[in-house]
Amino acid sequence: MNFKKFLFATNTGTTGQVGLTLLRVFAGLVMAFAHGLGKFPVSEQLIQGVASVGFPMPVIFANAAAISELVGGVLLALGLFTRPAGIFLAFTMFVAGIFVHAADPFNVKELAFLYMFVFIFFACYGGGRFSLDNKLAAKN
Repeated sequence: MNFKKFLFATNTGTTGQVGLTLLRVFAGLVMAFAHGLGKFPVSEQLIQGVASVGFPMPVIFANAAAISELVGGVLLALGLFTRPAGIFLAFTMFVAGIFVHAADPFNVKELAFLYMFVFIFFACYGGGRFSLDNKLAAKN
């Protein structure tokens, strides 16, 4: 391999797509199972937390956040409806970073913002070559 190409070239080939897939699967599964699954069934504490940041209809928004994290995370991991899942997840992480952790130091908010930007990336880029979205698009 050419050392200059290794250091400076953008990898749009198979290696880049494998890296993209690993990031998509990891971020989706962690969001779904480390964050989303624990919110089911939606607790009174989560509903009160949503109400405390000023959202109307806190029961609906608490359920929306839980569904976004669990279902959106699984969809992202599969690369199915990647862009819509990324939009919902990015919004959920925006709310977590700005409102839920408003009084927390940055090192606490940081994780929500990191996830938010990862999800913005997938909302813009899509699932990549090794996604179900790509397989479905190829059938048309």
